Amino acid sequence: MGITQEPCRIIAATRYEEEIMCSISAIRRVAFALALVVIMVPAMGQNYPIRPIRFLVPQAAGGSTDTLSRLVGQKLGDGLGQQVVIDNRPGANGIIGTEMVSKAPPDGYTLLAGGTGTMAINASLYAKIPYDSVKHFAPVANIAYSTSVLIVHPSLPAKTIRDLIALAKSKPGDVRYASAGSGSSPHLSAEMFRHMTGVDIVHVPYKGSTPGVTATITGETAMMFTGVASAIAHIKAGRLRALSVNGAKRSPALPEVPTATASGLPGFEVDFWIGIFVPAGTPRPVITRLNGEVNRILNVPEIKERFLVIGADPAGGTPEQFAAIVRKDIERWARTVKASGMRVE
Repeated sequence: MGITQEPCRIIAATRYEEEIMCSISAIRRVAFALALVVIMVPAMGQNYPIRPIRFLVPQAAGGSTDTLSRLVGQKLGDGLGQQVVIDNRPGANGIIGTEMVSKAPPDGYTLLAGGTGTMAINASLYAKIPYDSVKHFAPVANIAYSTSVLIVHPSLPAKTIRDLIALAKSKPGDVRYASAGSGSSPHLSAEMFRHMTGVDIVHVPYKGSTPGVTATITGETAMMFTGVASAIAHIKAGRLRALSVNGAKRSPALPEVPTATASGLPGFEVDFWIGIFVPAGTPRPVITRLNGEVNRILNVPEIKERFLVIGADPAGGTPEQFAAIVRKDIERWARTVKASGMRVE
């Protein structure tokens, strides 16, 4: 909003009085403009949205991020009264889609499904990255926490983590593991496992969790760390065997599967989060509206039940709380990346 500077035409007794009166007039114009802004900014949140919203998921369809985004996106559209269109843009470990959102207009019509990998791990893993997770994005709300699960092909002669470690040590370089791509959360999880156990296992990167899970089902790879949501249907069907869930406690979705700590690998804990971000500069009333809708959705019994089935815990909270989680995990994963010696140029 601009303020038109018009010539001051005030009749006064002296030039000095004229200047004073002109200054007062200018101040009044500025005050009036600011008052309009104060009135209009809240209205932006009330009127938003007036057209469909694009919800960009920088991973392939079928993975944990995609599944959770679709569940929330549908309800978000219902609450906002506009269609929320899921747009999968996988590639380069989530960088391609994430960069697209960083350059989108900050008007609330382009949302990002950002996860631990794209928003925390990539910051230290890549020497050069076309976006800054803190500077170029505004957190809206944390959707969910999801623990990872260690899956193996059913034919692998390993029923526990101890069995897997023993097998890998007996056949150095023979056991191949899938990931959702070099530098992805599943890849870093496997690297942590490798460093903690001293096993020699071979990395086979895929373009997303779903292709990696498929490779493990077919036997192309022997094992994989992935989100519970990506693998639970195949575990239940017997196409995959789960050796451990890798959080501080058992997953309600897989109550029969022990934690890594209980299985003989104490201290191995890998939890992920998934949340909504918008481009930096998005008006606060729009962020507030979106945050309120997400928190409402996460308290819907149907959504809670759906999350439980796929092994996710609803999160929620304020944008500030989510921002603190992102900053903390950027630092945490930077230490992990440094310890692993990994670096993508």
